[in-house]
Formats: sequence, structure tokens, C-alpha cells
Amino acid sequence: MFKKILVPVDGSEGSWRALDTAVELGKKFGGELHVINVIQPYNNAALLAVPLDHATVSQGNSELEKIGDKVLEMAQERLSTYEGETKFSLEVGHPSERIIAMAKKTGADAIVIGSRGLSGIAEFFLGSVSSKVAQYANVPVLIVK
Repeated sequence: MFKKILVPVDGSEGSWRALDTAVELGKKFGGELHVINVIQPYNNAALLAVPLDHATVSQGNSELEKIGDKVLEMAQERLSTYEGETKFSLEVGHPSERIIAMAKKTGADAIVIGSRGLSGIAEFFLGSVSSKVAQYANVPVLIVK
């Protein structure tokens, strides 16, 4: 039933609970887990109000990539005893858009995502990533509280 499960993680407690839930589903159905971390680069309209040079923006993006890689390393450690296949990738872009695109690209049968992540105030203005994923994904989405 769920042979390929996409699990976005951002290092928040909610994303680790989602990963744990995905592991249980993966064990039950013999599924492959594809774990992704999505970083949103510094290119927001809010930054237009503050003059930043290219080097500053690039340095900020580099730091975000390092954090994303660390989150994926933590996910690998958590999955060290998982007997099914696991894949890990770092994506760059808007989180909900990249999650949906990766679900299509990987042929995921389901997405397991935490109900709240680290997006903070952006959720208040833009709507949560999990609700956007649930609304626009073409596969079942399990939102873990």
C-alpha cells in the first residue's frame, strides 16, 4: 500500500514524530523512506527593504545548507536501525512546493509530515506548510500532531 513514503524533516519535534510514524508505516508495509529537508534561501521580498550584497546572501544560504545537512544527518542516525531502504536529500525552495514536487518526482505513495515545524511567524501569514501540502498533494498526507 505505502511502498514509498516521503518524510519532510526540519529538526523540529513535530518532524521527528512524523519520522517515527513513517518508520512504523514503513515497517508495516515494507516501505522505502525518502527523507527530505527543504531550505528556503534568502530571497524574500522582506529582504528588499534591507540592502544586502550578493556575498552576504550567499553566506546566509550556505549556512542554511549546513543546517539542512545536519538535520539530515540526525535523521540518518534516527533511522540507523530501519531495515527498509532509506534515501535522503536536501532541497532548496519554498517548503510546500518542494515537498509536493518531490512526492511526484520520487513516486511517493504517501507523505508523512509534522503538523508544526520551525517556520514560526511565516505560518501565521502564509498558512502552514503541512496544510498546503495536504491541500495540493496528489497522494495521501498524514499530518502528525
